[in-house]
Amino acid sequence: MLCWFCAKAARGACRFCGRGLCEDHAKFGPYLLEVHRSQRRDRAEGLVVEDAVQCGTCRPRPQPVPMPELD
Repeated sequence: MLCWFCAKAARGACRFCGRGLCEDHAKFGPYLLEVHRSQRRDRAEGLVVEDAVQCGTCRPRPQPVPMPELD
């Protein structure tokens, strides 16, 4: 795979969109793996990876997208 930006050999892929990224263009940020309900406090908690590879070009939506056709 090649880097989306410069065509060098990719060292990783964006966790959100899958674009290949070389070490010069890779950015890092949090990625939410799962959300679950806490048994002790009865509130939602998330399991987050702090240093997930990101391209910085794609823009994941901040709110969930309704998909009634899957219900």
